[in-house]
Amino acid sequence: MTAFRGPQAWMSRWRRNPLARWRRNPLWRWRRNPLRRRSDVLEAWVMLAAWTVTVLCGVLTGLAAAHSVEQGLARERAEWRPVRALVAEDAPEPSAAASSGADRVWAKVRWTTANGSTHSGQARVAAGSTTGTPVTVWTDRDGLLVTKPVPPSEARVRGVTVGLLVGVSAAAGPFVGGRLVRGRLERRRMEQWDEGWARFGPMWGRKTG
Repeated sequence: MTAFRGPQAWMSRWRRNPLARWRRNPLWRWRRNPLRRRSDVLEAWVMLAAWTVTVLCGVLTGLAAAHSVEQGLARERAEWRPVRALVAEDAPEPSAAASSGADRVWAKVRWTTANGSTHSGQARVAAGSTTGTPVTVWTDRDGLLVTKPVPPSEARVRGVTVGLLVGVSAAAGPFVGGRLVRGRLERRRMEQWDEGWARFGPMWGRKTG
């Protein structure tokens, strides 16, 4: 003979090992059972919908973000072109405090676009370059300075990284929403159990076999 202390005590023991019930019967909410309530079925549908939306949002949004990043970087590789420029001012010498690998500095350069217009801007050149030293810079379709396009291998890495971050962020919304709804349903179920126990518990006595 063991004392039955009501649904709250039983649920506290169940929460200490929340996977035990799932491991024994992962589809218990879907099977016919005289003890299964409407709230159990509703919770099952809510969790199924939440997991479905979570997976779909995460996968589809992540794939779309990765494709967008790779497509944008591929467009840059197709549109950006290397241009021969000339150093317009003597580049500074490397400082003594700079590391041994810091052999490139910012300097003013000047270049001419395909339509004959002259542009100038700041670009990284070898330290100590004198005026008139030829350098290679990258420009966009408008003739403005840009960085060197990333290679396809690095573009794939960036696409995967951005896709993962965006996918996880997009999946967090429906996942958290599903957990909140489930928690609310569980609290409501506990309240119903308490009401039922308060009504019928005294009829059974304090001991059950």
